[in-house]
Amino acid sequence: MVVGIPKEVKDHEARVGVTPAGAMALVEAGHKVLLETQAGVQSGFADSEYQNAGAEIVGDAGHVWGNSELVVKVKEPVETEYVFFREGMVLFTFLHLAPSPELTGRLLSSKAIAIAYETVRDRQGALPLLTPMSEIAGRMSVQVGAAYLEKERGGRGILLGGAPGVLPAQVCIVGGGIVGSSAARIALGMGARVTVVDLNLNRLRQLDEIFGGRVCTLASNSYNLAQAATEADLLIGGVLIPGSKAPRIVTRTMVAGMRKGAVIVDVAIDQGGCVETARPTSHSDPSYSVDGVVHYCVTNMPGAVPHTSTLALTNATLPYLMRLAGLGAREALRQDAGLAEGLNTWLGTLTHRGVAESQGRSWTPPGSVIA
Repeated sequence: MVVGIPKEVKDHEARVGVTPAGAMALVEAGHKVLLETQAGVQSGFADSEYQNAGAEIVGDAGHVWGNSELVVKVKEPVETEYVFFREGMVLFTFLHLAPSPELTGRLLSSKAIAIAYETVRDRQGALPLLTPMSEIAGRMSVQVGAAYLEKERGGRGILLGGAPGVLPAQVCIVGGGIVGSSAARIALGMGARVTVVDLNLNRLRQLDEIFGGRVCTLASNSYNLAQAATEADLLIGGVLIPGSKAPRIVTRTMVAGMRKGAVIVDVAIDQGGCVETARPTSHSDPSYSVDGVVHYCVTNMPGAVPHTSTLALTNATLPYLMRLAGLGAREALRQDAGLAEGLNTWLGTLTHRGVAESQGRSWTPPGSVIA
């Protein structure tokens, strides 16, 4: 199979879909790999490394998209890439379609086969391709939040870990999943006081045990969430419903009740955000203020650490990529029910319930279309 790796074009997206080691594995398995020139440079991988791995370097994105049966990316296509969609082409990438009806419509009208990293599941029901980026984004959210708490960036002028005789910052993490637990680990390491809010009491028990009681856990309801937001210097949004739009559980009223100069980092913004006042931002223009509260809502946070992110992502995606290339999309999806849960569009049919419900569209279960 011909596997294409185009250069990412989203604002300040420096990751690349496959490492040179991944390209070598594909070539050794008998596949042809087309790489757009300079696609890996910002992640620390030169064209020569891909050439040594057996990949063919081509000069423009159109050549990669037009001559590849399977296109591997990191982030969802942007408008300038829609022209490359075509019937039967397989696209394997993060898609985040729920808040993006235009992209959904273009994939459907082109009859492309689109498989989303963020909805693939393993045998335990976990999200193996989303997890590494959630871990990185969760860890980054605390670093970013600590920086924006500095006065020159609009924050309260608070050091996250405090100082002898001075209380450290209060960090409220909404959602105790991969993002939330990763954020809690870094926030504790930096000396902050940490509260995690979650609906799942069993998950709160797990976090209490994992962190040895050093994290305050709070059952999620509107009263508790409003109180926690009021006390927070840094609020991190990490709510996830796989494939669906994130529920906006931190309301505008809660934001208005926060301290002036407090910071919100909404990691859930890829799926629409869990904070009512959140809107997508970019690395070029990352923050804005509402009611005196600084909001950081960059939709591709791990793109700021592309070397680490690309290695972590390829570690997770390569086994699935090898199966898709080796068996073809239909057979790979038939043999792996978890991979089939990643199928979002198939030859003009929407195949993910969460996306359909978020956009008011009809859908067909993946098993029906690949039968």
